[in-house]
Formats: sequence, C-alpha cells, structure tokens
Amino acid sequence: MTPVTVDMWEQLRGSFAMADCDADPEILAWATRYTRNPQQFEDQLHDVLPQLAYVQQVAAQYDVAGEFVLLPWIESHFRPVPGRRNRPAGIWQIMPVTAGSMGLRVDGHYDGRLDVPAAANAVMKLLKQYHDEFGDWRVADYAYNAGEFTVKKYIQRHGMPADEPAMPAWPVRKVTREHLAKLLAMACVVREPDRFNVSLPTLPDEQHLVQVPLPRSMPIAQAADHAGMSVSALKDLNAAFRSDTIDSAAASYLLLPVGHAKQFRDALLDQGNRSTASASLPFNISNSDPATPSPVTSAPAITEPRQQTHTVQYGESLWQIARHYSVSTTQLQRWNHLRGNTLKPGQVLQVNGTH
Repeated sequence: MTPVTVDMWEQLRGSFAMADCDADPEILAWATRYTRNPQQFEDQLHDVLPQLAYVQQVAAQYDVAGEFVLLPWIESHFRPVPGRRNRPAGIWQIMPVTAGSMGLRVDGHYDGRLDVPAAANAVMKLLKQYHDEFGDWRVADYAYNAGEFTVKKYIQRHGMPADEPAMPAWPVRKVTREHLAKLLAMACVVREPDRFNVSLPTLPDEQHLVQVPLPRSMPIAQAADHAGMSVSALKDLNAAFRSDTIDSAAASYLLLPVGHAKQFRDALLDQGNRSTASASLPFNISNSDPATPSPVTSAPAITEPRQQTHTVQYGESLWQIARHYSVSTTQLQRWNHLRGNTLKPGQVLQVNGTH
C-alpha cells in the first residue's frame, strides 16, 4: 500500500473557523502587505516552519481554531524574543504578570514564556477558555490582545457582535482591531497562496519538533553535543533556559528536531551504559599485575530494531501518542496510512520507522 502524504497546510486550512480573504478589505490589505516580497515571505516562513508545525499540533489538541496557529507570526514572527524587565517575551509576546496567571514560571534562571511547549499549551488552553466563555473566536482574539475584562465591558455596553461584518463593529482600539485583521490576513495567505504569488514551504519529517525527556540537568554544550547540534541552534529551540545549564527541575524535557532526538537519547543511553560498566570494574583494576591477563568480555549482541506498536486507548489523540514516542504526527500518519487525525480505541499503530 502506498503511504499517504499528509499536507500540513491542507490540515491547517481544514481547521480554520473564521472569515476568508474577501470578508473585509483590511484583511486583504494586510495579506498583500505581508507578501509584498514573495521570496522574502517564503524564506521567513521556511525558517520558522518547525515551530509553526509544533504549535499546530498543540492547537489541534485543544480544538482551537487553526487561525491561532499563526498567532506567533503576528506577535513575533515566531522569534524567541528575550524577556526584559516588565516587557513581553517569547513567540507569543506574553507579559510577566500574564505568565504568572497562565502558570508559566519566570525567574532569573528560567522563563516559561520562551518554552515553546509550555507556552503553546498555556496559550491554547487560554484561547479555548475564552471561546468556551464567549462562543466566538473573534472575541477570543480580542480578549487575548486587549484582556478578558476589557472584552466583558464591550459586551456589557454593545452586546455580542453579530456574525456580520467579519470584523466586529465594536469601538475597540486600533491595535486590537489590527491584531484580528493581521491574524485573518495570514490565514488568507495560507488559504490562497497562489493569489499572492507565494509557495508554502514543506517540512521534512526529520525537522519536526518533539519533546525529549531530560533525565538530569546538564550544560547546554553537553546537550548540544549529545544531540549533534550547535549550541546556538539548541538554545534557539530551548530559549527558556537563561544560563548555560539546562535545569531539569525547571523543565524535564528538551525540544529537538526528530532527526536529532534519537541521537540525543542514544547518547544518554550510551553514557549510562559506560557509567554502569565503569562502576562494575574491580576496585583495584589499575593496580592489577600486568602479567595477569585481563578477563575476556563478550561483545554485546547486535540486534535489529524491532517494529514498535501502540494500542490506542479511549480518549488518546494522535498528538499525545506522537509526543509520547518522540515522533511527529506526520510520521505516525505515514507509517499507518492515516488520512487524518481520527483514531479508534483498540487501533494498533506502528510508532517507529522499522519495517
């Protein structure tokens, strides 16, 4: 059977829940502005595609409208903006006081606003709460930008906005209205890239981001060496750690590309095996008689990796299973010939690439 290629952009379009390109001239104007230089737009999008794909998985987990996958583009172009005193930080541009209410730790050693998994989960949870409360994704975006209490005041004075026009006819601040227009504009480009003379980039499997358990604290340089990455590349993906040490007490995982995640795990396993072997050597091995032959140890048997499977439990999602096995949802879909994210309890999934 030929594997099915799942297009992340097609999935994203299918999860959109708000207005399209022609719903308001302001939406089309911002979409045109974003793609004024098509090549530059494509290059910028290509550079942040791993983070975008990861956020897409988190949004799907919380059943949040797909437009919000593009929210970090509006806030920061997916750049891990460092936190300064009383200033917003991270790809979501979260204020310190807001971080506390979202359950994100911020101190001199670690800034959860720059922890992509932690912040993405916190933001999507918040957006889901806003939608559950207000029943309108446009209002949820206003609440994210202007604050929940500000939105409640608008509702008290003007009532909930009608379905039309696409941009609610509330007298909100210009920056709040533009925030929604920009979000819908980016969704517009994803809906109709040909209209703006751009091609949406693709993400190879090995570049998808996964969480890898961190069993202990270690220097960032050591973690980068284990993963086969440069220190700067690893720091960019794990910018929450403010020192040169990765503190497992602050975050018990690293965010790594799939292609480096296995190398990191193997390096930790190899290090653990060497530590165990060293600990099992005789105490006086260094003082042994040179004439006494060393004991012969047999080489470990080389075994072929076995195909690993997972039986879907009730309530489990494809994203949860992918995260558990440090693979991407795209890989699970390809290995199991899945055309979407729907799973059935009892379904047996292949969770590695061995055939």
